Amino acid sequence: MYLIVGLGNPEQEYSKTRHNMGFNVINEISKQYGIEVNKSKFKGLYGSGVIEGQKVILLKPQTYMNLSGESIIEAMNFYKIGVEELIVIYDDIDINPGSIRIRKSGSSGTHNGMKSVINHIKTEDFCRVRVGIGKPAENIDMISYVLGYISEEELKELEKGTKEAKNAVIEIIKNNVDSAMNKFNKKKDV
Repeated sequence: MYLIVGLGNPEQEYSKTRHNMGFNVINEISKQYGIEVNKSKFKGLYGSGVIEGQKVILLKPQTYMNLSGESIIEAMNFYKIGVEELIVIYDDIDINPGSIRIRKSGSSGTHNGMKSVINHIKTEDFCRVRVGIGKPAENIDMISYVLGYISEEELKELEKGTKEAKNAVIEIIKNNVDSAMNKFNKKKDV
């Protein structure tokens, strides 16, 4: 069983921000496989279903980004899911919009949601799918950038990344993370 987690912020005002790429990917997976993410537990919204013959739990923590680990560890403990069956999806400023990067482990970098995840599950060794949002212009602070307005043109680029991330998650489940890394990680985009 896989626990597939998208990081984001719960309120409607954040739904179309760069910081909600994880939620957007969960929404794409949910649509494609008919898995409703509408049950409330684990300090989050979740739904269960089957993807490529594998049972999955889709989870959108409702703790706000900086406390995401609280939700994830509760779900992992409840379902007895190990880190090898965890996939975390989140936004990354070091990757161009429209691109993704898959890793089997690594630090949280500057991402507070990932700091919380690593702090709660006590390891950096788990699969993550990073969805590129690009860097802010020099005159824009980071919080305003990740939570701020997105133009229609940029939204189209970001949607390419969410679709790519959805396909990467499916590839991880269908084959494995190495296969997904070979297929989706493009050197020029990082």
